[in-house]
Amino acid sequence: IERAVHTLRRALIEETIVVTLVNIVFLLHFRSVLIVTIPLPLAVLTAFLFMRYLDISSNIMSLAGIAIAIGVLVDAAIVVTENAFRFMEKRGVDPRDRRRVTEAVLDATRLVGRPIFFSMAIIILAFIPVFALTGQEGKLFHPLAFTKTFSMVGATMLAVTLVPVLCSLLIGGKIRGEESNLIMRPLVWLYRPVLDFALRHRAITLGIAVLTVAGALALVPRIGKEFMPPLNEGDLMFMPVTDPAISLTQAIEIVKTQNAAIGKFPEVASVVAKIARADTSTDPAPVNMTETIVSLKPESAWRPGMTREKLIGEMDAATTLPGVSNIWTQPIINRINMLTTGIRSEVGVKVFGNDLQALQERAAAVADALRKIQGAVDVYAEQVTGAPYLDVRINRQAAARYGITVGAVQDVIETAVGETSLTVTIEGRQRFPVRVRYAPEYRANPRALGSVLVAAPNGTPIPLGQLAEIRQVSGPAMISSENGLLVVTVLLNVRGRDVGSFVDEARQVIARTVQLPQGSYVEWSGQYENEIRARQRLQIVIPIVLLVIYLLLYLTYRSFLDAAQVLLAVPFALAGGIYLLYALGYNMSVAVWIGFIALFGTAVQTAVVMVIYLEEAVAQKREELGGRLTPQALLEAVKEGALLRLRPKVMTVSTIVASLLPIMWSHSAGAEVMKPLATPVLGGMVSSLGLVLIVTPVIFYWLRERDLRRVEERPSNLTTHNEEEARA
Repeated sequence: IERAVHTLRRALIEETIVVTLVNIVFLLHFRSVLIVTIPLPLAVLTAFLFMRYLDISSNIMSLAGIAIAIGVLVDAAIVVTENAFRFMEKRGVDPRDRRRVTEAVLDATRLVGRPIFFSMAIIILAFIPVFALTGQEGKLFHPLAFTKTFSMVGATMLAVTLVPVLCSLLIGGKIRGEESNLIMRPLVWLYRPVLDFALRHRAITLGIAVLTVAGALALVPRIGKEFMPPLNEGDLMFMPVTDPAISLTQAIEIVKTQNAAIGKFPEVASVVAKIARADTSTDPAPVNMTETIVSLKPESAWRPGMTREKLIGEMDAATTLPGVSNIWTQPIINRINMLTTGIRSEVGVKVFGNDLQALQERAAAVADALRKIQGAVDVYAEQVTGAPYLDVRINRQAAARYGITVGAVQDVIETAVGETSLTVTIEGRQRFPVRVRYAPEYRANPRALGSVLVAAPNGTPIPLGQLAEIRQVSGPAMISSENGLLVVTVLLNVRGRDVGSFVDEARQVIARTVQLPQGSYVEWSGQYENEIRARQRLQIVIPIVLLVIYLLLYLTYRSFLDAAQVLLAVPFALAGGIYLLYALGYNMSVAVWIGFIALFGTAVQTAVVMVIYLEEAVAQKREELGGRLTPQALLEAVKEGALLRLRPKVMTVSTIVASLLPIMWSHSAGAEVMKPLATPVLGGMVSSLGLVLIVTPVIFYWLRERDLRRVEERPSNLTTHNEEEARA
């Protein structure tokens, strides 16, 4: 836990430094960088303040919410600051004239204040699906959703209050325009002809956009599925399972042999095993199940070229014994799986029915079918039958012949085989019961037990063998039931492929090769069960949230088409996230979906600000032409507005991408979960850059050109109608 939290703390510090450097590069004004950077720690402190009062601990998930929001936290401040710079450049404001500087900052903030507030509200609203998660995934990601929301609320309030004040105080000295920026100058030189081509060939541009999204959707079936990316806990749990009839002495010998084999590996620090149940009523583990904690040394002390998977494979080969099934997992996730699903492994197949013997046979058939599927390891069908029992059936007629009651015979059996509590001994603060029973030689087998004497009422000792039938039988070691039916479980882990595709293939194989008796059925459990539940919940909640976002956009623009235009940022952002996810080989999981949800709100926010810039440019051009706008003037206005949005958009995307890079290049504990979460945001922001800079101006120009034609047609139709009336 400490290693994982340390990873996130270091990533937060690295992100803050990288974000500051990005702002210096694009603004080339040190004091203005303070405007963007100062609200960042304040927004993070706002999140910690809420965490303190809502009793949310500082853990890998709560810190991850702040980590993925770092880039977005400065986005609003970047837009306000850059817009203030642009107003001062356009008006030729002397930085020494503080009154005019304050007026320019106020006007710049008024222009973008409302859309920033709405766009930040959309980002916060987009995280509602995370709060709707239940079960294990809800407990995991609710802290992340809370901290990201808290920090976004703080950043939103600071962007429209503190940032304008800082702008009026800190903007000074030499104000450098975009043409004097070594980074922006080549970007503008590249962007101008690309934008011109896109506006002149709108059909081709939109066609490429559609193909980009379609290509990403075509890759989705090729991406694996899992519940959560596996977290490297640093230690291993080894669970060998033997025959139910094994004695405690045999179990101890097996554990000694296997622990000695594991301890020979140079990567192992220590090995500790627990046989059967712990001293608690909540542990139902039988004697044939052992839990071994294998503590590993730091990876720097491992042999060159050794990986975790390779180490597990070598240990499994070294501990393989006849009649022993090995299961490898990790301590924390094993406890979580046991508590939430009752399954000791990553995946479980539960076979339900009414006949225990038939279920045992069908479970063995399911296990045989699973072993043939690629990726199945540690396959073990629970042995519910085969445990040895001593069956004593009292012959009531024989007991009555001697005048002996059934209760008297049972008391002797309890004393001989069971235990009779005599007293309790107190040793310090501990108390121990004192129990007695016959010596082993008088109860070791049915013949010896048959020689145990039962006193008749007249005092005559009668051998137990004359009063009862004593025999050894085989029976169930443990009987499990769920939903009113008996259940036998097949345990397995999946390595070398994703769990989702494995279960999809295994379902077909079992349905084709395993015949179940009437009244029996198969149900998949383990982490796959959690994945299905989370996916079903998100499939309901995400469309509802997108609809609410669309309604918010409509309230912002008062136009269904404009709202739809901005919402197009979602599929484009989705496409970039899918491409990067596929390229890096990550599986689709709840963590990845959380990344996509975080991406949706950010992508919409950037599109909102672009439309604001385009609207401002069109309004300014209309004012210059005396209120009448021509198609050519509209085209020039769209180009000007898009070019004005280039620097803040590139700054925003660069900041978000740069803030996620420390997570992507990290190899410390906890990075296994954070990388898949950050990947959709990273890829989606890059693809949304193309949407906002290229496709959004094209769609905006197409919609405004259509409105312009309608306006031009109305006076023409009105004039024609008046001429016809005059002739009449």
